[in-house]
Amino acid sequence: MSSSLPTRTAPPAGAGWFAHRSVAGLAADLRAGRLTACDLVAAALAEIERWDPVVNAFVTVDEAGARRAAEQADRELADGVDRGPLHGIPIAVKDLIDVRGLPTTAGSRHFAGAVAADDADCVRRLRAAGAIVLGKTATHEIALGPTGDRAAGGPTRNPHLPSHMAGGSSSGSAAAVAAGMVPLALGTDTGGSVRVPAALCGVVGLKPTHGALSLHGVLPLAPSLDTVGPLARTAADCRLLWTVLSGTRPVSGTTPLAWMAPEQIHPTLPEVTAVVRAGLGDLTEVTEVAEVTVPGVAELREAYPVLQGSEAFAVHAERFAAAPELFGEEVRERLRAGSEVRGWEYVRARELRDRVRADVLGLLRRHGFLALPTVPLPAPPVDARTSAVGDVRAALLSLASPWSVLGLPALSVPAGLAGELPVGLQLVGPPGSEHRLLAIAEQL
Repeated sequence: MSSSLPTRTAPPAGAGWFAHRSVAGLAADLRAGRLTACDLVAAALAEIERWDPVVNAFVTVDEAGARRAAEQADRELADGVDRGPLHGIPIAVKDLIDVRGLPTTAGSRHFAGAVAADDADCVRRLRAAGAIVLGKTATHEIALGPTGDRAAGGPTRNPHLPSHMAGGSSSGSAAAVAAGMVPLALGTDTGGSVRVPAALCGVVGLKPTHGALSLHGVLPLAPSLDTVGPLARTAADCRLLWTVLSGTRPVSGTTPLAWMAPEQIHPTLPEVTAVVRAGLGDLTEVTEVAEVTVPGVAELREAYPVLQGSEAFAVHAERFAAAPELFGEEVRERLRAGSEVRGWEYVRARELRDRVRADVLGLLRRHGFLALPTVPLPAPPVDARTSAVGDVRAALLSLASPWSVLGLPALSVPAGLAGELPVGLQLVGPPGSEHRLLAIAEQL
């Protein structure tokens, strides 16, 4: 079998088979004949059967389709057809992203019975690379929430402590990877929806540059902010998935890094800041870590709900008018708030984005990359809406959403534990720097 998997945050107690193996190791085992793609699918199905009743990560499992795809992958390898490092590797897909023949319910009663006629572009890329889609993972209803505990199928729970939330909106994808049900997953990130659950569940999650990947076949939330992003156990695994999704090549080399105190944006628990700051220790041996003030960053946090709220209501306005009762109460209220954003507020938020973006890009040219916590607190209990740092939903989005407003790539990587629960280190870079972000994370 493949070698053990290094990580700053140990897998949850009893984590599944994939939590202890790297994707590169699985790929080597497939090519050496020690494992087959059918073995990997069988292992994933067994772990889903064992873990999903605990965490509620999957909404649809395509057992028949996955087994057929695994048989084809094995036949191709036997015939000398090798599609690359993801050939025969199981992957889960957020239930906001179309997979041909499977429901896309977006965690909402509004989409009950909707079945995708075709694959989203990102899924098509995965299939072309030989990856095997296991099924669809849970999302906070219509992706409009960072907690992951509001959906038609019920809350997704944190594999490290199931009484606590997994984070959202890509809750099921993060929980499935953390629990070792699958080695890789796709999520979407509009204001933190990959990074927040990655941080709370102790896995790696990448929000790419806005526009870096096609969103065709992905149900929108706020189109000027939406992205598709990978989740994995380690930065190396995430890099493999990103390389396939983006069609780009990895880069290497050291890069300057600057620390941004999170209080510039939002109050943060001291224990979280301490764990994340200590997590930079390995990098301080090879590069100087400056401390910087980021201009306008707190204003960006305030601009985010204006942009996201207005665009989300525009996406769902007809559904909201026709059958508002089909939305859950919390999401219904957030949509209503979005409908009340005035035109001049939206215009001013966009103007702020353009103004601050120029300043932040200048800062990144001088300092390379930014480091800060991904979230200001560990995973709160399921259904919690208040915390020691204020409103839970606002807090979870606070440190992630500014970089979404600017369209910049950002990565959450496990930094360690605060008590029993993981916290994430967030790295932010200039447009197109996804591979360099992942290289920094691998140095950690």
